[in-house]
Amino acid sequence: MTININEFSKRRYQLMAEMVEGVAIVPTSPELIRNRDSHYPFRFDSYFYYLSGFKEPESVLFLIAGPQAKTILFCRDKDMEREIWDGFRYGPAGAVIEFGIDEAYSMSQLDELAPQLLANQSKLFYSLGADAAWDARVTGWINQLRTQARTGIGAPDSITDVRKLLDEMRLYKSDSELAVMRRSANIAAAAHQRAMQFTRPEMMEYEIEAEFLHEFYRHGAQAPAYTSIVAGGASACTLHYNANNAKLRDGDLLLIDAGCELDGYASDITRTFPVNGKFSAPQKDLYELVLASQAAAISKVAPNNHWNEPHEAALDVLVRGFIDLGLCKGSHDEVLEKGSYRQFYMHRTGHWLGLDVHDAGEYKDQVGEWRKLEPGMTLTVEPGCYVRPADNVPEHFWNIGIRIEDDVLVTSADCEVLTSAALKSVDDIESLMKR
Repeated sequence: MTININEFSKRRYQLMAEMVEGVAIVPTSPELIRNRDSHYPFRFDSYFYYLSGFKEPESVLFLIAGPQAKTILFCRDKDMEREIWDGFRYGPAGAVIEFGIDEAYSMSQLDELAPQLLANQSKLFYSLGADAAWDARVTGWINQLRTQARTGIGAPDSITDVRKLLDEMRLYKSDSELAVMRRSANIAAAAHQRAMQFTRPEMMEYEIEAEFLHEFYRHGAQAPAYTSIVAGGASACTLHYNANNAKLRDGDLLLIDAGCELDGYASDITRTFPVNGKFSAPQKDLYELVLASQAAAISKVAPNNHWNEPHEAALDVLVRGFIDLGLCKGSHDEVLEKGSYRQFYMHRTGHWLGLDVHDAGEYKDQVGEWRKLEPGMTLTVEPGCYVRPADNVPEHFWNIGIRIEDDVLVTSADCEVLTSAALKSVDDIESLMKR
């Protein structure tokens, strides 16, 4: 484990301090069947892992807040027979020793002990609606307690979404988390440069995707952080294209949006480059516009700037460029007011990043204003330009799709680009790809 177990313990007690009193229930993800008796690779629930560091399926964490605060884990039994088939299990006793949990029990005891843990607690902190099976189970425990009201046993009288508290905690990355994120970013950056060097006309998109997987796994990443986008030519104008099965054509651009997951933490990088190693004049014009808009956005990632300032800075540069290049008509203010730029730029400029690619955390404060950026927050900065064929579009721009995305940390002074190792200037890309 790359994050010290004491950090997980501190998170649990921080959450219980925020709760003041009551019980939190945080289950991990279920195992999912892919087809017949084959499962999808198991991936733990991010909230559960954030508090426990425990990666096994069939687990749930109870946190009891108050003067006698304690943490309780329910997990699979130690079972040597099953370990022959499925691999190592910690078991309850091992979980207490290795993960700093106060108490641990078998999942077979959950339905017996859970009502006892909930009895006479005033508050329940649980993510109602996140998982129907768990909702039914928790509701059953509460209803069981309600039938005992005449005996003086009470059920929680309020339910608060525990994710609200955890989202705010997860928004600020610790030094240990950032160390993992930097490693994840460097692995993904190396994969993007490997792809640039490997790409040739007439190759298939999936061949390039395979190079990413090779680079991810050989450096210790456990999985892609999301389904990679490897989009040649016109496919780059489809924001979530992931067929990755077309032939790369000489003269087209290739947009790759791909990152890896390392010990739970995601990297998220997009680079766009010419399949043949040389930008055409129209491609270069649009690419350098997007690159300039990203630079403007990154310059606004700093403490006390509000969340939307990077997007506003990128949009300002893009709109001026769209007008100069003949993509949009009218003044800068008219294009913004009418929203005509959305024909070519229809998404926002970033999102939080961490244990999830689109990570936990609110973007606005309690009064509805964009929240201010603070040290320890990590986000992506990813402006783009997507030009589909249309009567109002110069033909030399048709089917050009460009996005440039980096992972950025807010520091005490300004920001750190975690993915700076991934080349992105025109000169650097063409030099790297020089045939």
